[in-house]
Amino acid sequence: MKYYLIAGEASGDLHGANLMKQLKAKDPNATFRYWGGDLMHEQGGTLVKHYRELAFMGFIEVVMNLGTILKNIKICKKDILAFKPDVLIFIDYPGFNMRIAKWAKKLKIPTHYYISPQIWAWKEGRIKAIKRDFDAMYVILPFEKTFYEDKHKFPVHFVGHPLIDAIADREITNPKNFRKEHNLDDRPIIALLPGSRKQEISKMLEVMLSVTEDFKDYQFVIAGAPSQEAAFYAPFIKKQNVHLLLNKTYDLLSVSHAALVTSGTATLETALFKIPQVVCYKGSRVSYEIAKRVIDLKYISLVNLILDREVVTELIQTEFNKKRLKEELTKILDDYQRAKLFLEYYDLEKALGGKGASEKTASLIIKAIQ
Repeated sequence: MKYYLIAGEASGDLHGANLMKQLKAKDPNATFRYWGGDLMHEQGGTLVKHYRELAFMGFIEVVMNLGTILKNIKICKKDILAFKPDVLIFIDYPGFNMRIAKWAKKLKIPTHYYISPQIWAWKEGRIKAIKRDFDAMYVILPFEKTFYEDKHKFPVHFVGHPLIDAIADREITNPKNFRKEHNLDDRPIIALLPGSRKQEISKMLEVMLSVTEDFKDYQFVIAGAPSQEAAFYAPFIKKQNVHLLLNKTYDLLSVSHAALVTSGTATLETALFKIPQVVCYKGSRVSYEIAKRVIDLKYISLVNLILDREVVTELIQTEFNKKRLKEELTKILDDYQRAKLFLEYYDLEKALGGKGASEKTASLIIKAIQ
């Protein structure tokens, strides 16, 4: 069968690649065409556009790039018509994907949504379009099933979180070899995960790096995003205590002692590696003020949202400063605090439903379109 997938971010590329792997295992004749990234490309098929060309962050940034977004939508529709897929698989990325789904539904192309948009956080009114335009929804957070089925009477499949598979199936990193390969010394590592887009990386790294001189018994390593070149990070790395690693985030987390993490999927990845973390967020003032008025959530990190309690500290906007960051980083380096956090992380993994998200989703998709 012919599968057309659309992912617009690094996390979507990861989950799309794992889904493609499972689809191939169950359908030897699977043919793929997709919008995604390098990981999906490794699974074969044809990459139409890389997510580097699609990722725009915040309200202002989206408005400024509206022309490009509309052009990409036009290109995507034309490409789908030429490919004539048996199913469209949308992976998160709602602003783009929901427009395509509305159009595709009218043409009676099967529409399946893997990884729900976070309408439980904002834009809950999108539920009308989701009910109208999607034949199936596969959710990865336990509270999403309750949200859709109990509150909105829309049946969905809870398949578990694909990050559990991605982390469990990876090759184990040898700490000694890793340090030697990347010229790291024997000091404990504090990982810095500043995000994937230029706008957020610039905002986050300045504050994250401000505390390095206060923790000289540790070495700081930036997890470079796969969407960025090393040259982009060069202006931020001015101290001997800071290193940069590109496309090695999981290897880095597996050998880290603590982490400073930009709010997003990375907070969950860090937790699944059982690494104590401080969650950070700082956007443009205009985007933040707008977000405050439309988002009604107690927390911004997936760790806290899933467990419905404050497990990891969140430093948001003005709270994200050198003084507060130093305080909170000091706390998670304390052995007693770390032990408490590890127990919370085990509760988190239990709540996510265990392994098999990609395999379950592939089976359900194939069953639905046969």
